[in-house]
Amino acid sequence: MQKISWYTRFAKAASHFCGQPGVFSLAVAIIAVWIVTGPIFGFSDTWQLVINTGTTIITFLMVFLIQNTQNRDTEAIQVKLDELIRATQGAHNALLDLEELDEETLNAFRAKYEALASAARAQLDNGGRDTGTPEP
Repeated sequence: MQKISWYTRFAKAASHFCGQPGVFSLAVAIIAVWIVTGPIFGFSDTWQLVINTGTTIITFLMVFLIQNTQNRDTEAIQVKLDELIRATQGAHNALLDLEELDEETLNAFRAKYEALASAARAQLDNGGRDTGTPEP
């Protein structure tokens, strides 16, 4: 079994925790308290600075946690898609790991599949079918 880094464990736990409805409710409550205290502090610059600083720090940190979680999820989905392509008879194994190709090569693959889609739509418009494989 592979050892999971402390950051991965922390990012997963923090993402899970921050995605809970209670955390959202807590954030709304903090904003409400801040708004209510506005008249008490005379809507001063310091009063505004408190919320601006707090939200900026939280946003800054959450960007890294969200990016880490998104990267892991994307990589897992790519591996699963690669396995589906690999295991499907007649599938093009050249499509494995497309996300690692340069932009020019990726655009060439995209153009090929856009042409196939266009031909299939034309075939549908003429009363044909769009199922099966286009290869002879």
